[in-house]
Amino acid sequence: MKSSSVPHWVVLDVDYREGAPQRAHAVIAAVYFKSWQDSASAHDVISRHPEVADYEPGAFFKRELPCLLTALAQAPVPLAGVVIDGYVWLGENIAGLGERLWRALGASVPVIGVAKTAFVGTESVRHEVVRGQSHKPLYVTAAGCDAKTAADSIASMHGDFRIPTLIKRADSLCRAEK
Repeated sequence: MKSSSVPHWVVLDVDYREGAPQRAHAVIAAVYFKSWQDSASAHDVISRHPEVADYEPGAFFKRELPCLLTALAQAPVPLAGVVIDGYVWLGENIAGLGERLWRALGASVPVIGVAKTAFVGTESVRHEVVRGQSHKPLYVTAAGCDAKTAADSIASMHGDFRIPTLIKRADSLCRAEK
């Protein structure tokens, strides 16, 4: 049961753990927040997804989507939207991980993708966001909401650096979890 009726956004990040003594598995961090300018999370949830699929070039979603859905199944609050590390669209009408997540959520919850590297073919579907003193942009794509509004929201997130505070928190949490 959800602990609050106020919808929250959530940043999701996945860290893969390979090999022995266990089969490859994933640790997923979910960092929940109410407002784009929040400096601290409202809730953090760490999940594990056993036995992840092997990486398949061109089909990353097969490995990552089940992990994201595992984390979202444990959401302590209703969702206003989801922020992922990666692309929603890989080109004009070419579904990326985020678009597949959006569809898996019944096309009812916006998904914003924030990628750190440019992907050839995404020029027409991405918005570049430059933050802090960095000259390197973040690449923002979206489904279920206007992509320009999504980029403006990411630009407004708390933090003085290229990577917003709560996105960095999700990355740090899943990497630090044993």
